[in-house]
Amino acid sequence: MEWMIYGANGYTGELAAREAAARGLRPVLAGRNREAVEALAAELGLPCRVFGLDDVQQVRQGLHDIGLVLHCAGPFSATSAPMLEACLAARCHYLDITGEIDVFAHCHAQDDRAIQAGIVVLPGAGFDVVPTDCLAALLARDLPDATSLVLAFEAGGGPSPGTAKTSVEGLGKGGRARIDGEVRRVPLAWKSRTFERDGEARCAMTIPWGDVYTAHVSTGIPNIEVYMGVPPATVTRLRRLRVLGPVLGWGPVQALLKKQVAKKVRGPSEQRRGKTGCVVWGEARDGSGTEVRKILRTPNGYALTVTASLGIVQRLLDGPEPQPGFYTPSLLMGADYVLSLPGVSLEG
Repeated sequence: MEWMIYGANGYTGELAAREAAARGLRPVLAGRNREAVEALAAELGLPCRVFGLDDVQQVRQGLHDIGLVLHCAGPFSATSAPMLEACLAARCHYLDITGEIDVFAHCHAQDDRAIQAGIVVLPGAGFDVVPTDCLAALLARDLPDATSLVLAFEAGGGPSPGTAKTSVEGLGKGGRARIDGEVRRVPLAWKSRTFERDGEARCAMTIPWGDVYTAHVSTGIPNIEVYMGVPPATVTRLRRLRVLGPVLGWGPVQALLKKQVAKKVRGPSEQRRGKTGCVVWGEARDGSGTEVRKILRTPNGYALTVTASLGIVQRLLDGPEPQPGFYTPSLLMGADYVLSLPGVSLEG
């Protein structure tokens, strides 16, 4: 099966392309920046194609003879839908590395179309949301009647440009939580609490992470909150920004903030990725108060994104062919999948 990494010239896409080449895989590298895509393809000895996502016919031509796309070009709020439409038309498996709730919801809504097209649609094939989704599934396996789920993570190394731009978009949308089975809007930094890391209390706040959507699909648990470890001052600052919600979502303000991201954010260096890791906490509770807790320790989130997404790519390349339709990582790969990735360990 011919397959493609789209957005191969972006921060995470390039990491995936280099690792794929190191494994002896031969993806077609693609993106809209001709100079960058062609230079990377020449360096790695891989084929390439250049096309943007704003012309439907151009995208479909770009996917000619491609059986699988690993879509790495964010923000996915803008890029996922056109790429997914092209994949449905081309009968081409669709993977991406999003963490955006609305993107998960849109992809899930295409389940019937994916079945008809005979393809797998799996958004969130990276750090967003492989470790948290698998942890949710592990907790649900131990506590099948769980009614509430709390997930949290603390990630080191700093964000990539794409992740930072997605965070900017989130400022104008506020928070999200799943309450009684429904995804509901909540204020920025709606709740805060602490999680223990190596005997030390770590501050965290609720964020609109993708598991608010996907963990319910994977487990059926109706109440889900996701937290991110941050300094206490960040919680205070975001709560002060609540009154500016409509302004922060205004187009010109978003454009200005994203311009600043483009100038200042480069993503963690290879050295920094190697020195930083992540901790993921999970707690599930049933109606009687019984609680199960587990902790995952993982490499840097971008390193895990590369290994997790390429593992899913290889599952689809090597077979057996799964039934077509929408999947979360744990539904396709199993709850234990994250434990097969390099540098991941489970406690509890």
